[in-house]
Amino acid sequence: MKKILLSLLLLTTIKTFSQKNYQQIHADAILIDSHNDILNECFEKGYSFDQNLQGKTHSDLNRMLQGGIDIQVFSIWCNGKKEHPFAYANKQIDSLYAWIARNTDKMMLVTTPKQLQQAVKQHKLGAMIGVEGGHMIENNIAYVDSLYNRGTRYMTLTWNNSTPWSTSAMEETKDSLLHQPKGLSAYGKQIVQRMNALGMMVDLSHVGEQTFWDAIHTSTKPVLVSHSCVYNLCPVFRNLKDDQIKAVAKSGGVIQLNFYSGFIDSNYEKRMNAIILSHKAEADSLKLAGKSEAAVAKFIQNKYKTELEAIKAPLSKLLDHLDYIVKLVGVDYVGLGSDFDGIEAPPAELTDVTKYPLVTKGLLERGYSKKEIEKILGGNFIRVFEANSR
Repeated sequence: MKKILLSLLLLTTIKTFSQKNYQQIHADAILIDSHNDILNECFEKGYSFDQNLQGKTHSDLNRMLQGGIDIQVFSIWCNGKKEHPFAYANKQIDSLYAWIARNTDKMMLVTTPKQLQQAVKQHKLGAMIGVEGGHMIENNIAYVDSLYNRGTRYMTLTWNNSTPWSTSAMEETKDSLLHQPKGLSAYGKQIVQRMNALGMMVDLSHVGEQTFWDAIHTSTKPVLVSHSCVYNLCPVFRNLKDDQIKAVAKSGGVIQLNFYSGFIDSNYEKRMNAIILSHKAEADSLKLAGKSEAAVAKFIQNKYKTELEAIKAPLSKLLDHLDYIVKLVGVDYVGLGSDFDGIEAPPAELTDVTKYPLVTKGLLERGYSKKEIEKILGGNFIRVFEANSR
């Protein structure tokens, strides 16, 4: 009996130590999320990032700090049909500047590796800027300089839509959408070269395979993949194949993993389609009544929230993608780019940014060392940022 009690006590002690251990590792590490869409979410819905947005968004200022995020790259985005996207990008940057100005005790703009370390030392949220989609420069290479001067430190060469100088993953995989040669044009290569010269990271999330390879062969600095996952585990157009993963590693770059259930779980789309089909009659009747597609989607999402929550991928699926990259090319080439507030279905356990410590816990449970976890949470991104800044 004494042996049983001793064993139970030992197990409890180990569990308690493990919990404290992951929390301490999380607190000690520099946590960098390379992609979050809260800026556009606030911009379009009239929310304020420095207010409590619990229940409305995945993110707000205090919850980011609570989750242990040290550096957040705020995504500047609009879809490819937006008029005057460059002006829209600047308005979003203005909003971020306003948030920082109102909260100088809690956050600061980060444009250099030195400022990054300063933000960490001062326990402030370091706000970085990433432009998601080359269409936002409106085919004007001078706008790359302008966005850089305003603080942009990466640009995704395409979003889902192609530009006249680069083709997207969505359009390269759907030939009916593509009306131009695949890959980077000569002008597109000039844009990559200009980004290299400035110190703006070349982001290859969303780009088509030919654009990917053209950029890899053009860039003289390590590339970034700010929010993508592994094609072999989840074969969707947004994920990277093995040869692409190896090429990113060879460049000295980093792949920051997207949290979207549809990019980490190959069965998620089937589960989602089953739910859509089961409520199709109700959706069709709403459309006949004059409701818009967006209004119908929101109604279905709200009414059947429990069903939608149940089909989310588990955190283990995200960690499987991380393990895959580590086994293929090593621990130096993977990080985290959540896409929070740009996705409707993160892993079930990761309900918002405050749950980030669970990622650290999962890494520890899978046998990663403190040093390896520190690389994954932020160290690898810092290395690429530094290499581009030189």
